[in-house]
Amino acid sequence: MSYLIRSIATLLMLCSSAFSLAEQAETAANTSAADNAAPPQVVMQTSMGTLVITLFPEKAPVTVANFLAYVDDGFYDNSIFHRVIPGFVIQGGGFEASMRQKQTNAPIINESGNGLANRRGTLSMARTPNPDSATTQFFINLENNASLNASFNKPGYAVFAEVTEGLPIVDMISRVRTGTVQQHRDVPLDPVLILSAQRKTK
Repeated sequence: MSYLIRSIATLLMLCSSAFSLAEQAETAANTSAADNAAPPQVVMQTSMGTLVITLFPEKAPVTVANFLAYVDDGFYDNSIFHRVIPGFVIQGGGFEASMRQKQTNAPIINESGNGLANRRGTLSMARTPNPDSATTQFFINLENNASLNASFNKPGYAVFAEVTEGLPIVDMISRVRTGTVQQHRDVPLDPVLILSAQRKTK
């Protein structure tokens, strides 16, 4: 009888161990899947500090792919924030410190109807009055700018990312002195450089 009890106890311990291993494997698999599903991030080093930008590929796939292609090509390195309007936006990604405009690839479609709002800290694509004219230039919203959102009868400005680290740096940039430079208004008088923009690695 005692032998039978010992056998049953051993079997129960083995089953418990097996379940524990299975649970650990499932947890590891779930963690790995979560890691793989983590949205891409870009580290942007500026002359005033570092920003970490989290992208939204599920909401703005074309815009995110476009932005990352320019990041991977080093396009944004040594460019500037060329437009600063306190209480509204800071804009960059298209000019060198000399105010020479950089050459770009073809424009992309407007994804402003993706449900993302132009709220404080988000990044949107800058464009001309043509909705499908965005290329490289982006802006960071300093406030909740509802007027830039899409509505049922007009396209807006496509949100594709958010500053998740370094928002105080954005606020510092918004307070720099600006003026008119080569017929461009609201230009920082002391250039605010984007030193580099690179994908964040784990």
